[in-house]
Amino acid sequence: MKSPITITPAAHGRIRFLLAARGKPSVGIKIGVRNKGCSGLSYAVEYADGVGKFDEVIDAGEFKVLIDPKAVIFLIGTEMDYVEEKIKSGFTFRNPNEKGKCGCGESFHV
Repeated sequence: MKSPITITPAAHGRIRFLLAARGKPSVGIKIGVRNKGCSGLSYAVEYADGVGKFDEVIDAGEFKVLIDPKAVIFLIGTEMDYVEEKIKSGFTFRNPNEKGKCGCGESFHV
């Protein structure tokens, strides 16, 4: 079965860095979507201390990327990247399911 998302080398490296700097053992990270913002949905990335019963699990080598089961349908085909620019840095998502984003880029709709 194909993974619902792909992780770029830049995102992989940043996740590895964040997990090492956390100072606490982690399974990896968990990605989901939340009802938030003016367009309705936003991406959520958090540390994962365990695997949920229905989580989609992606083995990324040194860590796992868990996908919240309620978010899988929204994330199919998405690429997760990490970018560093002069005034901001963070994870970005290129999602072919998005139909639009709000003006500030914090939320999206499908």
